[in-house]
Amino acid sequence: MATREPVLNPVEEPAWEIAKLFPYQGEWSEEEYLALDTNHLVEFTDGHIEVLPMPTIPHQRIVFFLQRMLWMFVIERKLGEVLAAPLRIRLRPRKYREPDVVFMFAEKLAEQGIQYWENVDLVMEVVSPDDPSRDYEKKRKDYAQVGIAEYWIVDPIQRLVTVLQLAGQQYEVHGEFTPGMRATSALLAGFGVDVTEIFDTTS
Repeated sequence: MATREPVLNPVEEPAWEIAKLFPYQGEWSEEEYLALDTNHLVEFTDGHIEVLPMPTIPHQRIVFFLQRMLWMFVIERKLGEVLAAPLRIRLRPRKYREPDVVFMFAEKLAEQGIQYWENVDLVMEVVSPDDPSRDYEKKRKDYAQVGIAEYWIVDPIQRLVTVLQLAGQQYEVHGEFTPGMRATSALLAGFGVDVTEIFDTTS
């Protein structure tokens, strides 16, 4: 009896056809972006989407710690609300970011919808190693242009926390804080975080 040769499966390729179901870069509408159903962080600028890298465990530990510290301070004083990514922030028409941690004063909350926030008061970003310029330069410019009063840049590689406060349409450095120091807010009097504790969460 003749033996049959095993049937070899062809090399599987990505399902490229799926991509055709979505708009081309540069052609995304705001409505199409908001309808995007994904567990990835995706930001949107003038018809273009940017899929951000999946956060690492150390990154998420820092985000959770910062959110918890800020949330406890805000809730105790009934100042507003603190949320963390994934959360869309609409900076202007056709421009969205997803900061790691976001604070908004209570008087603005009633104006917000269920898909995104606008006119937030403080944002925090944990610097991603894939593209530090995203947090240090691009988002610094974006957040200043729309009038976000305070921006924290938390850099695990340099073990540095930079707190920026808005002056006109640009940020000024309120303080640069390293381990052994307490990073403080200019916007929220009395709020501060031990920098050593921030980065110790990653170990």
